[in-house]
Amino acid sequence: MTDAKDTQTRVDTEKLANGLGGLALTIVKLLHELMQRQALKRYERGELSEEEIERAGRTFQAQAQELARLCDLFGVKEEELNLDLGPLGKLM
Repeated sequence: MTDAKDTQTRVDTEKLANGLGGLALTIVKLLHELMQRQALKRYERGELSEEEIERAGRTFQAQAQELARLCDLFGVKEEELNLDLGPLGKLM
């Protein structure tokens, strides 16, 4: 028999885990976007070979797919992955 306190504790633990998962995914998404921007800048400056461009594209695609999979796992929508920095606005 499960009492209300055990149920509440389990729900709170799940909410905490999902909240931490969402925060971790936000950081992963931020790093992913920063890496993409850096690669684009290097591409525009002509610093990447064709092979490096292809490899970067495949890597970013795989990262995006994994991020989407993890969002599903934690029950977070990808557009929710952001941080409100108060007067500074949204992180991304």
